[in-house]
Amino acid sequence: MSRRALESAPGAPQAVGPYSPAVVAGDLVFCAGQIGLDPATTTLVAGGTAAQAAQALQNLDAVLAAAGCGRDDVVKTTVFLVDAADGKLVNELYGRHFRAPYPARSTVVVAGLPLGARVEIEAIALRPTA
Repeated sequence: MSRRALESAPGAPQAVGPYSPAVVAGDLVFCAGQIGLDPATTTLVAGGTAAQAAQALQNLDAVLAAAGCGRDDVVKTTVFLVDAADGKLVNELYGRHFRAPYPARSTVVVAGLPLGARVEIEAIALRPTA
């Protein structure tokens, strides 16, 4: 099975550590977690959890596009939250971003996220075949 890492994803922020935005392995795309970083400034967007979640989803879309996928190709996501009470708000945004049939999903409450983010979202997608 072939495996290649994306070096960058136009429209998404650069990685904040030693990792790739995504790795393509055969027909699968494994996207690194995205937080609410503004790609132009590489700082967290203002507006709290809602704004950060919306930006994280936009960043994820950019990574998927760089790998030849779209949000309809996503089969699994993991959402990381610093505060479980933000789950309802993130669910509302997530539900408008993805459409049925929704990807499988896990939600994990964590003690902290990079750069003080409130939410991080990662995804696995199945690349469309021609």
